[in-house]
Amino acid sequence: MPLEFRNVDAAPSDDVRTWPYEALVIAIDRGLVADWQPVFAEVRRSPWGRVARRVERYLAYREPDGVSTLFALAIKGARERAEKAERAEVAARVRDAVNRSGLTNRDFARLVGTSAPRLSTYLSGRVTPSAALLLRIERACSNRSVGAAGISDGKIMP
Repeated sequence: MPLEFRNVDAAPSDDVRTWPYEALVIAIDRGLVADWQPVFAEVRRSPWGRVARRVERYLAYREPDGVSTLFALAIKGARERAEKAERAEVAARVRDAVNRSGLTNRDFARLVGTSAPRLSTYLSGRVTPSAALLLRIERACSNRSVGAAGISDGKIMP
């Protein structure tokens, strides 16, 4: 039997982002796997978005069962994948900045105020730099003039 929303101003065929909270509850409680697919797709697309937050809110007071676990795992997995992709993107930006600078990793690390071993963790994506350090990293490769970044002719000035 197909999923139906009663007393809700939405249809299961509508974009899940437009469903009211009550429609999500109905889909979770009465739907089948095929009915949940739009919810899972939206959670993957936006792991901290409105739909994911609404599902979490409902799961917080819903009686725990296999369905609750499935939705909780879907949100957790989507967030983990998003965070992994974000760390990889930051690492790529750091690698790009180091490459564009033309400096060795050691000199570049000194220039931005960190150690070479710590820079290595940023380059690999194991650790993400703070927002302030990421700004210094991205600025360092474009500020290759005396005074702006303490570099003259590609050499770190004392």
